[in-house]
Amino acid sequence: MKRTEGKVMASAGNKSGAVTEFILAGVPNLNSTKAELFSIFLLVYLVTLTGNMLIVGVVGADTRLQTPMYFFLGNLSCLEILLTSIIIPKMLSNFLSRQHTISFAACITQFYFYFFLGASEFLLLAIMSVDRYLAICHPLHYPLLMNGTVCFQVALACWLGGLLSVLGPTVAVSLLPFCEQDAVVQHFFCDSGPLLRLACTNTKKLEETDFILASLVIVSSLMITAVSYGHIVLAVLRIPSASGRQKAFSTCTSHLMVVTLFYGSAIFLYVRPSQSDSVDTNWAVTVVTTFVTPLLNPFIYALRNDQVKEALKDLLKKVVAGFWGDFLLAKSFNKKTTR
Repeated sequence: MKRTEGKVMASAGNKSGAVTEFILAGVPNLNSTKAELFSIFLLVYLVTLTGNMLIVGVVGADTRLQTPMYFFLGNLSCLEILLTSIIIPKMLSNFLSRQHTISFAACITQFYFYFFLGASEFLLLAIMSVDRYLAICHPLHYPLLMNGTVCFQVALACWLGGLLSVLGPTVAVSLLPFCEQDAVVQHFFCDSGPLLRLACTNTKKLEETDFILASLVIVSSLMITAVSYGHIVLAVLRIPSASGRQKAFSTCTSHLMVVTLFYGSAIFLYVRPSQSDSVDTNWAVTVVTTFVTPLLNPFIYALRNDQVKEALKDLLKKVVAGFWGDFLLAKSFNKKTTR
């Protein structure tokens, strides 16, 4: 009873003076100093950016990779770049600062973009599985079914689907009354569960809405992926030669590795009725979706794909040749001016 009265009073107080900032708790105490953690996460961020930007660059520059599969891979890398960029820079600045505050507006913005990009990625992974299904099971109709216009429209639908699906919950969270100024968000970013835990009102209906939306996006896209790969497995098993089966499976294994990592962690985090009751273990699982998957994506797709490796080698040769040509030109120009 006292707790309820306290929440009502806090809620009333919050309406007269709105919360302007939160404090991010950050990573739980580990056997590492802030400098060590800063160095580790900075390295992860730089490698993630470099790897995914290389994927985007090589897909756009090499005509051999301008196919539906690589077009979607480029979109996936764009999502990974944005997803890590809304979390890690703020996290890095907190390692260097004594004050781990984040403004209310920045917190809600981070909340929105994290779930918008995450939802878009789930939809895109489902589309990538359908693309592989059409390529393997319907090779003759594939060029017609997945032409450039269709690919662009489908990719745009994935981005818009994520953009619109989380708009309602974000507005609802932004309108919640929070109990106190400088309340501590028990996470290294503004995630749903830790934020709802700070609200001064009953958030059960909002949590149920989040659960339904998460289930629709995650479970439905997972079902599409599972059905697509079920058909792929059956089609591949009917291929008479072992080399043919191996070649068909090789185009899908990279995608399956990413799907397993991403879906596994996301289902644990968000497909459950209450998100505010089990905040303490969330950070470790969130690391998989926020750091591990974006970091591994370029390696999974590039190192297991001969076409991407060849395209990267050719791009590197062009870059080196361009720099060398500019260097020789500058050198010859300097010689002429000194005479």
